[in-house]
Amino acid sequence: MTDKRLLPIKIWEILYRETDENHPMGTETLRAKLFECGFDCDRRAVYDSIDLLNKNGYEIKKNRKRSYEYFVVDRPFDDAELQILMDAVQAASFITAKKTKEFIAKIADLAGKMRAELMQKSKVEFNTPKSDNEHIYYSVDRIGTAIEQKKQISFLYFDYDIDRSRVYRKEKMRYVVNPLATVFSNDNYYLMCYDDKHDDIGHYRIDRMDEVEISDAPVTETDRRFNLAKHKKQLFNMFNGSDARVTFIADKTLIDHIFDKFGKDIDIARMEDGSVRFTADVKESEAFFGWCCSFGKKLKVIAPKSTVRALKSYAEEIAAQYDRGEQ
Repeated sequence: MTDKRLLPIKIWEILYRETDENHPMGTETLRAKLFECGFDCDRRAVYDSIDLLNKNGYEIKKNRKRSYEYFVVDRPFDDAELQILMDAVQAASFITAKKTKEFIAKIADLAGKMRAELMQKSKVEFNTPKSDNEHIYYSVDRIGTAIEQKKQISFLYFDYDIDRSRVYRKEKMRYVVNPLATVFSNDNYYLMCYDDKHDDIGHYRIDRMDEVEISDAPVTETDRRFNLAKHKKQLFNMFNGSDARVTFIADKTLIDHIFDKFGKDIDIARMEDGSVRFTADVKESEAFFGWCCSFGKKLKVIAPKSTVRALKSYAEEIAAQYDRGEQ
């Protein structure tokens, strides 16, 4: 039989996995499960092991109605927290359908076997397009290792064509960058990195990266001190662009959208007509212009003049393609 010194550990594993306050386990049932695992023990050995676990911070409670039924309540996550994690995994498009199913099962198991079954049955399937790149997990692991070791990485980068086939950029030449951080944004997972060639921060979707390798070369030492949190806040859909400090006039009904995008610490003031005026640092790009246009007449850029002209030109180009008639 198995070494009896491991008995308390096995009791904890069984009760943690299979019990909760609504599903306690009797001593005889526990003994039977222990026997299946190679532990032939009497009731006294079970009681002593449970007492030892409780004395050392592994809380096992006893059913008040029936003295010899035990269960575990204290867990690292409560049901609401686990539900949030499950929903986040389902909503993340970079996680493949296969891994989504595996992750959700693992997360649910943290609630214990009984609660896990209920959570699995009650979860709602999201209609989220999922990546088919199973190598993303290896890529994430190597990126994390490279960041920890302060090493450069290289990789191939691809898009899809109409036939759903991969088309590698740069004629399948490898990108070489200095990894800074990984960022979850707009349901996608990105690598934020310093690009020596362009002397700027770049962003790459990790699910579009292939054959990620850690280089022997150390990351570039630069005098720049990038504020990644500030940089990310200025981006729109992870598109880079030129820096601009932009002033807006917006309808007061957009305040929630403004705070969601720029945070509550931006410079904002109420106008006499009930509208609001605010200023924010942005990365000026087509994604930024699209965001501005998405609110129609409820939002207007008023400064600087260069941004106003660029936004006007963008809107005119979009309108022009509808003036050309049907194609």
